[in-house]
Amino acid sequence: MQTPERIIRLKTVLTRTGLSRSTIYRKIAEGTFPAQLKISTNGAGWRESDINRWVADPPRWRATND
Repeated sequence: MQTPERIIRLKTVLTRTGLSRSTIYRKIAEGTFPAQLKISTNGAGWRESDINRWVADPPRWRATND
């Protein structure tokens, strides 16, 4: 059985990437950082696997059509 995808919040993304909040949102707009997912009315998060792929190779990261 495959483990479910883990969703991580902004604070964790900031820690793992070393980027600032504004830089993350700028990179999302440029298409060079994974976009967040809406997880509730007022909440959003990122797929942990997307962040791990970005951390492993930031210049080559591109969104996949999963």
